[in-house]
Amino acid sequence: MKSQTTTQIMMIRPAHFGYNAQTAENNSFQTKETDLSVEEIKNKAQEEFDFFVQKLRDKGVEVLVVEDTDDPIKPDAVFPNNWISFHDNGTIITYPMYAPSRRGERREDIVNLIKEKFEVKRLIRLEEYESSNQFLEGTGSMILDRVNRLVYACISPRTEAKLLDEFCNWAKYKKVEFHAVDDNDVDIYHTNVMMAIGDRFVVICLDTIKDKSEKKKLLQGFKKTNKEVVEISLEQMNAFAGNMLQVQNSLGKTFLVMSEQAYQSLHTEQVQQIEKHTEILHAPLYTIEKFGGGSARCMMAEIFLKK
Repeated sequence: MKSQTTTQIMMIRPAHFGYNAQTAENNSFQTKETDLSVEEIKNKAQEEFDFFVQKLRDKGVEVLVVEDTDDPIKPDAVFPNNWISFHDNGTIITYPMYAPSRRGERREDIVNLIKEKFEVKRLIRLEEYESSNQFLEGTGSMILDRVNRLVYACISPRTEAKLLDEFCNWAKYKKVEFHAVDDNDVDIYHTNVMMAIGDRFVVICLDTIKDKSEKKKLLQGFKKTNKEVVEISLEQMNAFAGNMLQVQNSLGKTFLVMSEQAYQSLHTEQVQQIEKHTEILHAPLYTIEKFGGGSARCMMAEIFLKK
């Protein structure tokens, strides 16, 4: 039986976390202004990372922590879900990345480490599409409803419709593509900043979707798959309230993981809606969010492979 959530995640402990001008081209969540030095930003990010991992482990979630390497310097290494994904049919996929500075995050030693620990039957490499400027950034670009075999994706410079078709062909998923923009009418760079799917619910910023027919199609799909809609505002999305991931521990208890900023942006009614289905787990990720433009979900690569 397919499951929406996994007990195992991989996370990369950053060695040189920092602001990346290349990704800021189309990531409006990033900020450069600061009184902090490069070293202070790096140290604060590592502290946030370590505390986050401990909170997950304390709840019984299995976290495989891999250390970032010094060379090449990878300011966004803490977000592995964009370049690799691990699937329950024994497949590993590596993805084409928009920013050249992020392509060094794809590491063969990590692929080999996973092969040692888990059953891997197939490795699909999509990075060849970088040469033709076509990108699909993993579970940043795609929100997977694993039980119903649906992939939700907002089309953007980092999410190419043709590559979405390719993913659907081999994975036997059906795509639900749409267009989403922020409060400045700029394309949402990753689908996972405006929506998250749990086993019985979906958190989504519907205000980002201007096309009424696309919005209607999404809501019909959620109803058909029995997902309660937890709607968030643009302001809450900007506080990373869409960047969440549901995981489970070895006892089958589930948690919706998010940042402290995301949690504090939620209204009481939204918290109650979520807590009908799952426990909320949050941690402070302010440095990582401010300079990296990503949050809790981006930091976790789910492992659905068998040991």
